[in-house]
Amino acid sequence: MIDLKLLEHLETYLTENRKVRFDRVLSQRTKHFTVATEDVYQLHNTSAVIRSCDVFGIQEVHIVEERNSKRIDREIAMGAQKWVDLNRYSTVSDCILDLKEKKYQIVATTPHTNDCELHEFDITKKSCFFFGRETEGLSQEVMDAADCYLKIPMVGFTESLNISVSAAIILQHVTTKLRQTTINWQLTEEELLEKRLDWITKTIKSYDEIVERFYNQQ
Repeated sequence: MIDLKLLEHLETYLTENRKVRFDRVLSQRTKHFTVATEDVYQLHNTSAVIRSCDVFGIQEVHIVEERNSKRIDREIAMGAQKWVDLNRYSTVSDCILDLKEKKYQIVATTPHTNDCELHEFDITKKSCFFFGRETEGLSQEVMDAADCYLKIPMVGFTESLNISVSAAIILQHVTTKLRQTTINWQLTEEELLEKRLDWITKTIKSYDEIVERFYNQQ
């Protein structure tokens, strides 16, 4: 449980503009959709996907590092990893199991399976969009576990897009449609409080000292 008195005290250390910004951004955050990347080799691609998730209000990103384990490129993510929750897995099976326990349908993004085009996608279902390796795409394990396959319509000679571009196109489309519905896609009240405290923790300098002083004065 969040200590509401502590949260209220910590907010006095924020500027009014920062508090308003937190309110505005949090009101648009969602866990109805989430994203998973599978062993993406180029570091800047994962970082760019995280940045797109922040831009389009996706609160959680799932990163599978079965083959490739690298730190997130701070410059390309441009601080987005500070505001988006990163969940890391050493195997894709662990990632899929975790997502299914959270009631997400697994959506394999692939240009090679003619199952569902982007404009046909059912946004009412809680979904995780999987993006695969640059050259190989998604593993057979993800393809076998997928509940549906999603593709972006293309009419040129090129058969695929960079994964960060694909992620941005898909997320912009599905989140725009989602916000036009009456689906309860926002964070819960408890999630809002937890995330507000988390962001304050990452914003305020000397956070530990402030908290210690607060409790000593109680």
